[in-house]
Amino acid sequence: MATISEIVVVLVALLHGYFLMLEMFLWDKPAGRRAFGLSREQAAATKVLAANQGLYNGFIAAGLLWGAIRGAAGYDFKIFFLLCVVVAGAYGAMTVSRKILYVQAVPGLLGLLLVFFSR
Repeated sequence: MATISEIVVVLVALLHGYFLMLEMFLWDKPAGRRAFGLSREQAAATKVLAANQGLYNGFIAAGLLWGAIRGAAGYDFKIFFLLCVVVAGAYGAMTVSRKILYVQAVPGLLGLLLVFFSR
């Protein structure tokens, strides 16, 4: 179970690395606009906000990777950052789109449960 939990933690970290790329670098490009359903005008008007949001996703990815690298000693890091993922995903689902629940919160919750029960 520990190996599976580490794999899921790394996958959630990679997912947040992908969010970083979309929000910081691709927001106003076709791939970013398509991913978030934005017009050129909407993307241009919100580019700076999205980049800030992407940076936070990068911090989440870094924290999860740090926890994974540390193995069992990274338990607290993994729990903290996975809780951040779940809370951010739930908030996003309530305020932006229900899709965020499935794309962000559910993988985070799965990782959180696996890490918690693999100890």
